[in-house]
Amino acid sequence: MRVCASGGATGRREAYAKRGRPMTNHRVYIFDTTLRDGEQSPGCSMTVEEKLRMARKLVELGVDILEAGFPIASDGDFEAVAAISREVSSVTVAALARACALDIERAVRALDKARKPRLHTFIATSDIHLKFKLKKTREQVLEEAVKAVELARRYVDDVEFSAEDATRTDPDYLEVVSRAVVAAGARTVNLPDTVGYSTPDEYGALIGRMVKALGPEVVVSVHCHNDLGLATANSLAAVQAGARQIECTVNGIGERAGNCALEEVVMAMKVRRDRLPYETGIVTEQLYPASQLLSELITFGPQPNKAIVGRNAFAHEAGIHQDGVLKERTTYEIMDPRSVGVPESRLVLGKHSGRHALRDRCEHLGYSLTREELDEVYRRFTALADRRKKGVSDEEILQLLQEVVPRRAIAADD
Repeated sequence: MRVCASGGATGRREAYAKRGRPMTNHRVYIFDTTLRDGEQSPGCSMTVEEKLRMARKLVELGVDILEAGFPIASDGDFEAVAAISREVSSVTVAALARACALDIERAVRALDKARKPRLHTFIATSDIHLKFKLKKTREQVLEEAVKAVELARRYVDDVEFSAEDATRTDPDYLEVVSRAVVAAGARTVNLPDTVGYSTPDEYGALIGRMVKALGPEVVVSVHCHNDLGLATANSLAAVQAGARQIECTVNGIGERAGNCALEEVVMAMKVRRDRLPYETGIVTEQLYPASQLLSELITFGPQPNKAIVGRNAFAHEAGIHQDGVLKERTTYEIMDPRSVGVPESRLVLGKHSGRHALRDRCEHLGYSLTREELDEVYRRFTALADRRKKGVSDEEILQLLQEVVPRRAIAADD
C-alpha cells in the first residue's frame, strides 16, 4: 500500500501556498534529528513515551521535519516512530533506513500512519568507508543507492537520500551518485559532514557545486558534526552556498562531539539577517523550553557556557559588563533573552562585580542605600566574594545589609 505524501518540492510549494507562506529561495527547512542521531549518543536514550513528549515540544518549536528514529535498530525505535507517526500531523515525520530492502520496508511499516511521511535512506560514499566498512566498489554503492531510492518511492513520495561521509568523498563521484538518486526519485539530497572533518570554505564550495548540479527542484541538505567545533559554521556556510535544509539537534546532542545545534543556526540567521537573510519556521521563544525538556529527559544538559541555551548565556558577573547591561542591555547582549524563551538576564554577584550591580541587587532586596552605606556593603561584599568560588547568594547579601543598615530595610510590599 502506497503511503500518501505531499510530493517532493512541488508538494512543499503547494503546502506553503495554502498556509499563506509561499516558499522562497530564502526559506531554510529545519530537519530535527534529536530523536534519531541525538538519541544515538551515550546517555541520550529515551523511552517511547519520552520520545513522544519531546516530539510534541519539537512540533511546538516549529521544526519542518522530525526524524523520529531508525526503525530497524530496535523494537523500541520502531514503536517510537510508529507512535509519533500516529500523533503528529502538522510536520513531516521521517524514518531512517540503510540502502537495503529490509531497512526500507521496516521504516515504511513504522511510518504507516504518518500523514506526512518521509523515508530517509543512506549509504556511505567515501573511499575509506567503501574499502574498510562496506567492502564494496563505487559501482556497487551507486547501484544500491539507486535501487534503495526506487524502492522507497514505491511507498512514499517524499524520499531523502544521504551520502554518508560526503565531505571525504571524491567530488566527481559524489556528483554522479547525487544525480543518479535524483533521477531515481529523491527530492532531498543530504551531503553530511559525518565526521566533522570539513571547514566552512571547503564545505561551502562542495555544496555550491552540488546545488548547481542538481538544480532548483532538489533540496540540498546538510548534516554537520562538531568534531572540530565547526558544525554551526559549516551549516551556515552551506546555506550561503545554496543548501536549503539543515539537519540539527536541540542542545547539539549527537554522536561523539555532537551535531550542529538547532538553536545556534536558527538564532544566527535571526540575529544576523544582514549577512544571513534566511527564514525558518522556528518559534524561537520555544528554544529554551525545548532545551530544558531535553535535559530533563536525558542524563545531562548543555554546558553552562553553551550558546543560546546554556545557564550562563545571559549571565553577567564582570562589573564592567554588569554596569553596561544595567544602563542598556544591548551593550553586552545581542539577543533579548525573552526571544529564546529565557525569562531574563542574570547578574551574578561575585568578586568581579561592581557597585552598580550590587546597588541594583540591594534595591531588588528592598534596601535603598546612601553612598557611604553602599561603600561599606561593597567592602564587606568583596571580602566575602573572594572566599566564594560560586558567587554570593541573595541570603548572604541580605545578611551583609542587615549588619550595615539594620534599621533602614524597606518592607517588601512598600
